[in-house]
Amino acid sequence: MVYTLDPLSDSRWAEFIAHHNSTSVFHSQPWLEALQRTYGYTPVVYTTSPPASPLSNGIVLCKINSWLTGHRMVSLPFSDHCEPLLDSPSAAAIVGALKNAVDAGTWKYVELRPTCDLPVRDGAIRSPASYLHMLDLRPATDELLLRTHKNTVQRAIRRAEREGLGYESGNSERLLKAFYRLMLQTRRRHQLPPQPIQWFRNLVACLGNRLQIRVAFKNGNEIASILTVQHKNILTYKYGCSDTAFQNLGGTPFLFWKAIVEAKAARLTCMDFGRSDADNLGLIAFKERWGAKSSELVYLRWSQKQVQVVAKRRPSGVLKRMFAMMPDSVLQTTGRILYRHVG
Repeated sequence: MVYTLDPLSDSRWAEFIAHHNSTSVFHSQPWLEALQRTYGYTPVVYTTSPPASPLSNGIVLCKINSWLTGHRMVSLPFSDHCEPLLDSPSAAAIVGALKNAVDAGTWKYVELRPTCDLPVRDGAIRSPASYLHMLDLRPATDELLLRTHKNTVQRAIRRAEREGLGYESGNSERLLKAFYRLMLQTRRRHQLPPQPIQWFRNLVACLGNRLQIRVAFKNGNEIASILTVQHKNILTYKYGCSDTAFQNLGGTPFLFWKAIVEAKAARLTCMDFGRSDADNLGLIAFKERWGAKSSELVYLRWSQKQVQVVAKRRPSGVLKRMFAMMPDSVLQTTGRILYRHVG
């Protein structure tokens, strides 16, 4: 028998993920609440544990009801990965229930984003492989630095220190606005709209001090920023942005190193450098030059129409040129409208 529960109101979910070894920040109630507040998604957990019984398994998904992209279930939107917390018997029952809902026309598709192979994946369309990068923080700080690339990491950190870059970390509205100004520049550079600032405000409100915005300054002006979130003993890098006019000052490597040193001081044991598409060779190289180990990440989708899943939805050249020319206010409004449909 398969049951469902609301992970935001049912305390069993928080208790379950607190003791499960394979959880990430993406399973947590604060992350789910931020998704709901910003985009209106409805989180739901499927489990074979009866109501009022302690949970022994579960998979969390979000219901996305969109007139533009269809009604679907994703685990989880805007999350690099979300491991199904299942064993073989529960996986067969729960995946079977989700597949039946797709076959009945309830959902356009169900997509899972596991970090490991599922015991049951019959009939699933596999997305093109991407990569997940994890850095072991248990070695000594000096050893971690020695393992990084001499030119692109170590030299950049020394350059940032010589330049006397300012540094602040926290989650204040002032730092959030500095981060978002750089995010807007970066997304424009990529010819894409930014996610709404309310998404980041909701993450701060829900995650509290588990979210940190690190900003590098030159002469009082922000030049680079990264956003990280903490869950148990793992620090997860989620967003980064910068001003390319100051790229030669080493602001971004400087911030990553600050994050690593502070994670070590907090006795964290792992840093999740996030997901990279297989064709983004520059991003893969950047993460590997920190000593992060890469593993294959493959999303699984059960769909009404068995068509090939593309790596990611890329806007057309015309759209990208439009995004590049939009005034900031229009570009932000476009992101605020579109992102709730593309999770």
